[in-house]
Amino acid sequence: MNSTDHPLMVFSGQANPHLAEEICQHLGIHLGKSETQKFSNDCLMVSYQESLREADTYIVQPLSSPTSDSIMELLLLIDAAKTSSAARVTAVIPYYSYARSDKKDAPRIPIAGRLVADLIQAAGADRVLTMTLHSPQVHGFFKIPVDHLSAEVIIAEHLMRTVDDVSSGVVLAPDAGDMKRASALARRLGTQLAFIDKRRVSDTKVEARSLIGDVDGRKVFLVDDEISTAGSIVEAVNTARHAGATDIYVACTHGVYVGPALERIKNLEVKEVVSTNTVDVPEWKLAQARKLQVLTVAPLFADAIQRIHSGRSVSVLFD
Repeated sequence: MNSTDHPLMVFSGQANPHLAEEICQHLGIHLGKSETQKFSNDCLMVSYQESLREADTYIVQPLSSPTSDSIMELLLLIDAAKTSSAARVTAVIPYYSYARSDKKDAPRIPIAGRLVADLIQAAGADRVLTMTLHSPQVHGFFKIPVDHLSAEVIIAEHLMRTVDDVSSGVVLAPDAGDMKRASALARRLGTQLAFIDKRRVSDTKVEARSLIGDVDGRKVFLVDDEISTAGSIVEAVNTARHAGATDIYVACTHGVYVGPALERIKNLEVKEVVSTNTVDVPEWKLAQARKLQVLTVAPLFADAIQRIHSGRSVSVLFD
């Protein structure tokens, strides 16, 4: 696509307009005008307040709470953009919550991550831009191009800026499935790597079996893709403490913070809990759990959007 022929336009659903506005500030454009209404029968209606004809259109909408409304609003925005003659429509999904449902690991259940991908494609999306999928194989559920960004560079820069002698620490993955993500962060920080062998008992409870690696007397950087109820993080912090860790820093991409999460984090013996703004974290949550910090990924998304728009490589952002 030749950028001189198709103007760049960015719109936002209701899930995280603050992130969309910040992305537009970095791009040097205004956030497109759209409107979403909810009727008395609980149906949604969206409309664009300006022309999208022949525009390279990007719709920013994480699939965050209320998740079903966020998904439906995204589908309607995509459909409305296609029927308004947009040249190309990219669904910018900073947080793809259904990535956790990536396989049929019990009888008579859906693979919801694939179903939602099918819906996004059926609505008319030409490509997807997302960040830190819980299961990387969800990328393969799409039959359209997907650019999968990583927050490790943002998290690494924060830790190197705020923690003394960061390279003497250890990056700790809360389970073996997070090893690849933790390894990428460890390479950036120049640290050693460790992980916890655990099993999930329920949606809110996990059990740690053992810690593989050496954290005794060392700073620990505990990294995960998402913090929801914070059950996994509490278990991982306690395991690291019992193994002799000193200062513990927790970092994730998606700070969902639901249920008992804020109370658990408030009582957690850690230096800080860092997430990014892929999910909007309101001020009242930050005030309730003062250990929380939020890093912005807007510059990274803005750079990726500009590169997609002009037909340049996105992977160089992580070199």
